[in-house]
Amino acid sequence: MTYSGTLSSKGQITIPIEVRKRLGLHEGDKLEFVVEGNTTTIRPAKRTDNPFARYRGLLADELPGTIEEIVRQERISRGRDIPDHERGR
Repeated sequence: MTYSGTLSSKGQITIPIEVRKRLGLHEGDKLEFVVEGNTTTIRPAKRTDNPFARYRGLLADELPGTIEEIVRQERISRGRDIPDHERGR
C-alpha cells in the first residue's frame, strides 16, 4: 500500500495515521532516515538510552551490600553448607 504526505516550507511532513499505527509512533518519537542507493527508508529511531536504567537500585534494600554477602546468602537459601573459612565470621 502507498501513502503520501505534503512537505511544508519548514521541511515538515505529516505521517499518515495508518503508517504511525503500523510503526507504533507517538508524539515526540524520533525517526531515522536510512539512505541506501536510490532507496530511503524511514523507521523509528533506535533507542540510545538503556531500557533497564529505570530498574537500577530497585532491589537495593532487599540484597546484602557486598558480593560476598550475596554469595553467602545464596548458598544458605539453597541449603548448601557454608565453607569452613566463612564459619568463623
